[in-house]
Amino acid sequence: MAETQKFRLAGVMGWPVAHSRSPMLHGYWISRLGLAGSYVPLPVRPERLADALKGLSAMGLAGCNLTIPHKESAMRLVDRVDPLAKRIGAINTIVVEPDGSLSGSNTDVYGFIESVKEAEPDWRADAGPAAIMGAGGGARAVVASLAERGAKDIRVSNRTFARARQLAIDFGAPVRAIPWEQRHDAIDGASLLVNTTSQGMVGEPPLDLTLDRLPKSALVSDIVYVPLETPLLKAARHRGNPAVNGLGMLLHQARPAFKAWFGVLPEVTPELRRLLEATI
Repeated sequence: MAETQKFRLAGVMGWPVAHSRSPMLHGYWISRLGLAGSYVPLPVRPERLADALKGLSAMGLAGCNLTIPHKESAMRLVDRVDPLAKRIGAINTIVVEPDGSLSGSNTDVYGFIESVKEAEPDWRADAGPAAIMGAGGGARAVVASLAERGAKDIRVSNRTFARARQLAIDFGAPVRAIPWEQRHDAIDGASLLVNTTSQGMVGEPPLDLTLDRLPKSALVSDIVYVPLETPLLKAARHRGNPAVNGLGMLLHQARPAFKAWFGVLPEVTPELRRLLEATI
């Protein structure tokens, strides 16, 4: 029994899940910290999600991460969800509690803010307007992180306006929905621009956004990390804007989850970053 308790097992649940960098990421920390544990891919079809979550405790897992397409549906299947994750409408981390119950949270908020602070230590959410492209799960996490830190004007533009409008309704002030046709105006005077859409990802067209009205002091962030430099980030850097890619968000969102399962808050090292960059 004691040996079983010492060994901690966690994983990432998704469909598909073979592409996930999370096993490499968590495996690096487990190895460097000399912990007895493992982190494994957990391929689970959507229709089997409820069964899989019920089995976490029985199989002795400390918990798991969730990736596409399970982040929203899993929220309805766990025993408790923290308030921030409820506001976002999705969870990406599950912890199996000592009594076997499941607690859900969303660490993407932490991951986004830490990645921005790593790139721009003096950045402040209340420094000026923020323009968010997209209104999906990634956008909701970014909006929540900015609202939590005092942003006073958050402009959300999405190709399907109804989704942007619903996001604005769910979060309330300071979030405003901007029609996609007005996205070029939405960045006027912004201190932060964030792409949360899949545009710019490998195999997808570039984000259709003209940066002419964006101040050159504005920080440009893209939560996409494949490729590391999207056309948006390349254009931003070319005109002199500071820019940050999505790899930092991936790295930092994993830290609080790792601590919840393994009891240690790990560091994002240059070696770890190079290790992941080599796979992209």
